Amino acid sequence: MPRTIIAITDSPFPSLDPAKQALARLAPEYRMAKSPSADDILAVARDADAILVTYAKLPGELLRQLKNCKAIGRFGLGVDNIDLPAAKELGIAVNYVPDYCLREVSDHATALLLALARKITLANTLVQSGRWEVPPIVPLRRLDGQTLGLVGFGNIPRALAPKAKAFGLKVLTHDPYVGRDALAAAGVEGVSFDDLLARSDFVSVHAPLLPATRGLMNAAAFAKMKKGAYLINTARGPLVDEPALIAALNSGHLGGAALDVVTSEPLTKDSPLIGRDNVILTPHTAFYSVEALEELQTKCASDVARVLSGEKAVYPISA
Repeated sequence: MPRTIIAITDSPFPSLDPAKQALARLAPEYRMAKSPSADDILAVARDADAILVTYAKLPGELLRQLKNCKAIGRFGLGVDNIDLPAAKELGIAVNYVPDYCLREVSDHATALLLALARKITLANTLVQSGRWEVPPIVPLRRLDGQTLGLVGFGNIPRALAPKAKAFGLKVLTHDPYVGRDALAAAGVEGVSFDDLLARSDFVSVHAPLLPATRGLMNAAAFAKMKKGAYLINTARGPLVDEPALIAALNSGHLGGAALDVVTSEPLTKDSPLIGRDNVILTPHTAFYSVEALEELQTKCASDVARVLSGEKAVYPISA
C-alpha cells in the first residue's frame, strides 16, 4: 500500500510537532514547499493525499492540478485563501479550526480597546522620550457607561462581550445571522449596522471576509460613527478601507484606531498609518499564544487524519 503523502504549503510555526503527532497514526511522508508560490506548492502537492496550509493561496487553477488530494487542513479561522467552490467540485474536504484562539483574540481586542481609551502607547512614548507630561494625553474618559459595538457576533466577539461588560461598557452588536435568543443569553443588544455606528464609542470588527464585507468599514461607515470614536480590527485587514480610515483620522472625525491586521501584510514602511499618536499597530499577533498554536495544529491535523481514514471531520467547512 502506498505511503500517505502530506504536503505543507507554508508554516509560520517554530515546530510542526503537534500536527505530526496528530497525524502519526497514518505514518505519512511529509513534503514542505520551498515557498508558497503555486509552482513550489505543486512540486510537493501534485500527488499528495492532503495539504496543510496557513497563509498560502490555493486557487481553483492550482487545486485542479492535484491528482490525489482528499483533504485540505487550514491552520486558522478563515478560509478566504482557499477556493472553496473548486474544492467542493473536486471532492476535496476542507477543514479549519474556528475555536482555537478565542481567548487570545478577545483578550487582544480588549487590550487594544483599553490602550486606546487610556492612551497607553502615547503616554509610554512621551515618558520614554523624557517627557513626564499630562496635557498631551488628556482628555481621558471613564470607560464605565461608554458603548462598544461589535460588528459580527461569532465565537470571538461572544468571548469579548463579557470582558468589555466587566469594565462597565454597554455592548451592542450587528450580526444578521444571530438570533434573539443568543443575543439575550449574552446580554447584548442586537441593532442595525447604522445604529451600531451611530451609538458606539468603540467599534470592534469581527466579521468574516467575504465579497459582501470587503471594505465594510468605508468612508460612509466612518461618517456615521460618533466624532471621536475609535476603530479596532482584529479580524481581517480588507474589512477596512484603509484610505478612508486615514482620511477619517486626518479630519479628526475618528479619535483613533487599533489594528492587528491590515490590507497588505507586512505593513509598508511608508504607510500613512505609521507614526500616528492615535493609531496602535500590532503585527497580526492577536491569535498567538503557545497554547493556542498547539491547539490549532492538533485540531487541524487531527481532522485531516480523520478524513484520510474515512471518518468525519470535527470542523468541516463547505462552500
